[in-house]
Amino acid sequence: MGIHKDNLTKTSGAVQAALESKGFVVIGSYNPEGKPNLKVLAFTRTDLQQTVIKVKDRGALASVLKVGLKSVAEGTAISYINPDYIFNAYLRNEYPTHASALNKVSADVVSALAPLGKENKPFGGSLAIAKLRKYQYKPTMPYFSDPVTLKTFSSFEDGVKTIEKNLQAKKGGAKLVYQLKFSSNKVAVFGVGLLDTKEGEPAFLPVIGEDHLAALPYEIILQDKVATMLHGRYRIALHWPDLTMGTFMKIMSTPGDIEDALKLLCE
Repeated sequence: MGIHKDNLTKTSGAVQAALESKGFVVIGSYNPEGKPNLKVLAFTRTDLQQTVIKVKDRGALASVLKVGLKSVAEGTAISYINPDYIFNAYLRNEYPTHASALNKVSADVVSALAPLGKENKPFGGSLAIAKLRKYQYKPTMPYFSDPVTLKTFSSFEDGVKTIEKNLQAKKGGAKLVYQLKFSSNKVAVFGVGLLDTKEGEPAFLPVIGEDHLAALPYEIILQDKVATMLHGRYRIALHWPDLTMGTFMKIMSTPGDIEDALKLLCE
């Protein structure tokens, strides 16, 4: 995490300009927990999308990267997820096939953000690549390959329409942060802010740590007729790799709460 000397608004503009200088596009932003001192920017690039959509098993989840901004005494702390970490976790054994394209994306993210703060380092875990590709927090916990099915729709179009309508209505305190559609592949990814005060980000983020806010927002992925999400006990552990079991126990209800919130958006 690096510190940029400007306030959050100016830093947000500088981050967006830096990303755009490398051809990335910011496709959404929001304030996690509804707090004005926290902000996430979600960004993507055409070559990244074209690469990850080739990975049939939910590869599109790796199509959007995120930067987190947090107001601190010295200015704004900038954090972001290590692209290589997420690419290996989500694309797993298909990563090597696409490594050269993905390495270019990673290098461009790092070089865009490096000048903006002292010690601007991406966050992720320190697992060996082989372990990351079959990541599991603890024995009996879910893998990437154990997604939660939210709903099976009558068609891809019906799924998109239903989820969009529910997000527009902000059902269950949810907020649409970004949407990425691969219509010819019948794949759509929705980045969803979970702003319900009792069961959403305001309940779990202060417990597990706001320093990793670039892990948000949570995603729904629709592939053909089936909407799924990554299991909370996989996704939260992957993005907060230093979580102790003791802290995890404090948010024991969160994976189920997230599932309920995202299912609501599919009804």
